[in-house]
Amino acid sequence: MSATRLSRRDQILLKCAPIGEKQIDDRSLRTAVHHARNTPAFATQQNFDKAAAALVQAIPIPKEIIEWVPTETLIVPERTTWKKYVQNPVFLATGIAALVIAVILAFQLIDRLNRFPGEPTARRLLTTAASTHSVILDPVKTNAGALGDYFFMKHRLAHYDVPAEFADLKTLGLRVFDDEEGQRVAQVWAVEKKMQFFLFPAERDPKSGATKHFNGWRYVDQDRWTGVVKEEGGVCFMAALRGSQGDLAPYVSKPKS
Repeated sequence: MSATRLSRRDQILLKCAPIGEKQIDDRSLRTAVHHARNTPAFATQQNFDKAAAALVQAIPIPKEIIEWVPTETLIVPERTTWKKYVQNPVFLATGIAALVIAVILAFQLIDRLNRFPGEPTARRLLTTAASTHSVILDPVKTNAGALGDYFFMKHRLAHYDVPAEFADLKTLGLRVFDDEEGQRVAQVWAVEKKMQFFLFPAERDPKSGATKHFNGWRYVDQDRWTGVVKEEGGVCFMAALRGSQGDLAPYVSKPKS
């Protein structure tokens, strides 16, 4: 490639080209050097610059200047560090945006992993628990474990059984009502910690009508109330109280009697 083939822009940029290509951080200048790399004129300019640089470096610095200005502060090649990238507003804004997106995605993933069939109903019933007073319940004082037979004989509700983890707790009263979706819900008020129990039909697939099962206990919270839910035999049981998961954890973690 001859010098005459270089564009005027490349020729102007080449006059500012440093000796070493590693020091070039401008894309346009790097492109111009690439175009002129094999031209005799550019090679001559580079050789002259190298010779001039070697001559300048060979000149000793006067003692008076060394005493006045420390040697390390004279000519120090500037390097782009990660700190400068961080301080750049563009990189800073991009990093903050990426961090916010990552946090949102993490919360969405955790929320999705914690979801279970029947969770919307459980949340609505937590709101019901917060507004319920014991005076509206029918007084029934017994062990919670005995309520399964009561619900079946009086209300024809099959499998409305209180799990073994809560079966020994004493009850104050109960009621059976239809929720906003027309489901039969049993509500029980326990003596211990003013805890409330809810039994309601498990969620079903709208197409096949099959019950959506899930294993183990699942937590749900709403308006400072917390519930722990379990599905068995097509019926969901939820124990709810005003508090946190730590208040319910001892009940679901203890061995079954």
